[in-house]
Amino acid sequence: MIDHMAFEVSNLDATQAFYDKALAPLGYKRLMDTPKTNEEGVRYLGWGDPLETDIWMSEGQRTTPRLHIAFRADNHQQVRDFYTAALAAGGTHNGKPGLRPHYHANYYAAYVLDPDGHNIEAVCHTPQDP
Repeated sequence: MIDHMAFEVSNLDATQAFYDKALAPLGYKRLMDTPKTNEEGVRYLGWGDPLETDIWMSEGQRTTPRLHIAFRADNHQQVRDFYTAALAAGGTHNGKPGLRPHYHANYYAAYVLDPDGHNIEAVCHTPQDP
């Protein structure tokens, strides 16, 4: 089981604005914003659910190759809300909300590119909402 992941981004302020809005429909909030006075002298941001921080980003160079990160959604509406919020936050369309039956019959997902071009996905694995 993965505890958390971390990577560098080219513009931490743009990343913060994007992820604060894009991840809100999935229940994620920015839980950490460390000052540059930490032992590495780099500012870090951390997002997660109320129980723990799952994803960390720091200022630096754009991580290459580009990443694909999938966030689990509880239902199809959360996937749609993520997609709408991510586009409104400056994300780039990379796959509208819908079923992806080539993965499995209930795979419902949406994809956007974040400010550094990483493919960010929201996915729900349960059957179609009533």
